[in-house]
This record gives sequence, C-alpha cells and structure tokens, in this order.
Amino acid sequence: MKAVGLLRYGGPEVLQVIERPTPHAAHGEVRLRVRAAAVNPVDTLIRTGASSVRLNGDVPVVPGLDIAGTVDEIGPGTTSGLSIGDRVMAMVNPTRAAGGGYAQWVVLPESWVVPAPRDADHAEAATLPMNGLTALHALDQLNLAAGSTVAVTGAAGAVGGYAVQLAKAAGHHVVADAAAHDVELVTGLGADAVVARGPGVAERFRAIAPAGVDAVVDAALTGPPLLGAIRHGGSLAVVRSMPDQQALQEAARRVGVSLVSAYVHAYDGRRDKLDLLRRLADDGALSLRVADRFPPEEAPRAHRLLEAGGVRGRLVIEF
Repeated sequence: MKAVGLLRYGGPEVLQVIERPTPHAAHGEVRLRVRAAAVNPVDTLIRTGASSVRLNGDVPVVPGLDIAGTVDEIGPGTTSGLSIGDRVMAMVNPTRAAGGGYAQWVVLPESWVVPAPRDADHAEAATLPMNGLTALHALDQLNLAAGSTVAVTGAAGAVGGYAVQLAKAAGHHVVADAAAHDVELVTGLGADAVVARGPGVAERFRAIAPAGVDAVVDAALTGPPLLGAIRHGGSLAVVRSMPDQQALQEAARRVGVSLVSAYVHAYDGRRDKLDLLRRLADDGALSLRVADRFPPEEAPRAHRLLEAGGVRGRLVIEF
C-alpha cells in the first residue's frame, strides 16, 4: 500500500511516498480504506523529532492522527455493528507500532472507529476526530455548569473553533479572540462576543465579563497573561503543554485558578466521545472546515503551508 512517511527528522522535504505491507483486521478490529488524512500541528512535531514518536532504524515513521474512509475488512469478534462499505472516521495514535494515518489502509480496534457525519465528504470528516476530541477533553475537564462564561483563544483555528462550538452546544456563553479578518468567521461559529487577539486580550475579556470569565480554553497557547481574565476559583485549560508548564501551574495557583491540560489520547478508543462529535456534526452544531486538499506526493507542501501559519480549517491528504 501507499503511505507518507519519513526516515529522518527534518523539514517538510523529508516526507516521501513509501510502500508498506497492506495490513489485515484481526480479532475485534476493522480495516479502513483511508480516503483522507488531516494534517495537524502534531504531525509537524513528529516530522521534526519533537514528539514522542521515535525513528526505529530503517522503519519509516508515518504521521497522521485523523482519518476518514470506508470499512473494507472486519475481523472476527466485532460487536460495533459496522459493516463493509460504511463511511467512517477515526483517530489514530501514531506512537503505535503500525504508525499513524497517512496511509491507504489502517487497521484499528473497532472502538476507535465511528460512522462519519452524514453530510460530510471524506476530507471534511477527517478534520473532526483529533481536533474535536482535544476541544472536548478540555471542556470535559473544566466540568462547567450550563450557562458559564467561557473564553476561547485561537478561536479561528481548528481546535479553538471546535471549542467555541462545543461550549455553545453545552449551553455556555462564549467570548473569543480573533484577528480583524477572522471576526466574521468566529462570530459565525457561534461566539457571543469577539475581542481583538494579541497583547492585552485578558483585559478585553474582562471588559466583556467584568467579574472574570469562569474558564478559558487556551487553544492559542497564550499562557500566563490569560490568568487576569479568569475569576477566582475559575479554570484555565491548555490544549498542549506550554514551554514552562510548571511556572504556569504556580502562577495559576497564586491567583486561585485551576489549571487543566487537554490530552487527546485520554480519549483513545472512546467510541462514545467520538460518536458524540459525529452526532453534533449531524445536528449542525459543529462545522467541518477543509482549507485545501493534496495528493500524497504533495504532503511536503501541505506541511509547509501549515507551518507558515494563517490556515483556517484543516489541510487534508487524499488517498
């Protein structure tokens, strides 16, 4: 089968189309004929060697956490009700021996795979699992009462956009930041108020919520400056470890704010969580945004575009 992988760490140019053995579904597993794999920031960390995914001799590393396609093989002993030909989506953990999702076929335990959103094509469905589960894990940890005020940074991005929409679906009042050219986008995602992003954003959030917001989902990795926007007893959720996480933890403790970290792999194999995202997409509560599509041979260009910044939605490799 065709896959996209790397044999050395480096820039986008290390990505290459490779041949790998086609896998088969064993007991309790299903095989997906992958039609689309989203390109995420963590994929660039895998490529550069900054992630926990390690090269192993001459075995290529295959990035990719988000996939969508069709079920084309079902192992014995499955109980999920999936059938051959079903349109599905899944999140992949690229630390596993078989690697990630940049491949024509991927085999996963059945609990990792759910039906794709009803009206989504494969590329659109591939934008949802990892980014949606990251935002969902952040909000789940905050454990907020309905009607809370939640601020979201990086709201125009994939994780931030899902955080806005998931918070709205949970009945919260949402304030968000955005650059001037993204205000219409973020408002369209459902934010009740939008402030300018950049230095001083905490003060601008306070102007909207003078008593302080109940929580912030920090998809932009703004960090300590956001503590001033949060009421005493409130919470800050970060979607990735900060460069000085311990200092942030201590700063939060000093001002009476709880710090939680979203860890998407806490939801590995959580069919219930991934299927919740599917249902919300079916109901129109989540927007599936594809920025552009690429054949496998152009994976390096997709990585370059992502690292250049300013992408709205997800870049997708189509197989």
